[in-house]
Amino acid sequence: MSNYYVYGVIRASDDLEFETDAVAGADRIYTVSHRRLAAVVSDIEETEPEQTDEDAQRHDDVLREIMEYGDGRTIVPMRFGMVFENERALKNVLRGARPAFRRTVNDIEGTVELGLKLVREEDADVDREAIEAAVADELEPLAVDSTESDLFSDRLVLNRSYLVESEDREAFDEAIARFEDVHDDLLVQYTGPFAPYSFVDVHIGAQ
Repeated sequence: MSNYYVYGVIRASDDLEFETDAVAGADRIYTVSHRRLAAVVSDIEETEPEQTDEDAQRHDDVLREIMEYGDGRTIVPMRFGMVFENERALKNVLRGARPAFRRTVNDIEGTVELGLKLVREEDADVDREAIEAAVADELEPLAVDSTESDLFSDRLVLNRSYLVESEDREAFDEAIARFEDVHDDLLVQYTGPFAPYSFVDVHIGAQ
């Protein structure tokens, strides 16, 4: 009997099932429900899947498909590698973390995560504080929330993730384009949309 590989949690009323290229060669996504919540899963033989580049990309691609399914779905995303050996163990987690899941679904309803990295050109001398202020003035009014990530390079000036309402996505794109037009000393790396990993704080353990 196969195990359950979990991509995330949605409302049970948003039940879904579709065929796609899923993690570890699976070809079908479906839900396991408990009351008002449902885990989005695919079948998997192993309990500790290796995080290959291919399967990590499949995990993210499936989350994106779920977010775009039908008229759109709100999903609390799980990190790669969350596997449960049986339905009872999975439903126990849905039961135990129900308040946190329901609260988080409400918090991220109708949103996507967008990422922005600003990298200075090799010989450019930039005012980091001024750039941070300019970005905040331009983007923060268009975002529900934002969070800062590590500056892992000397040339990395800003590294932030933004939680943005889907209906504000176009305006956010345009704001990024305006910023890029007036800052030719910076390389703008704008990514997404992603499931809102950076704005989810539900911790569970696989079984």
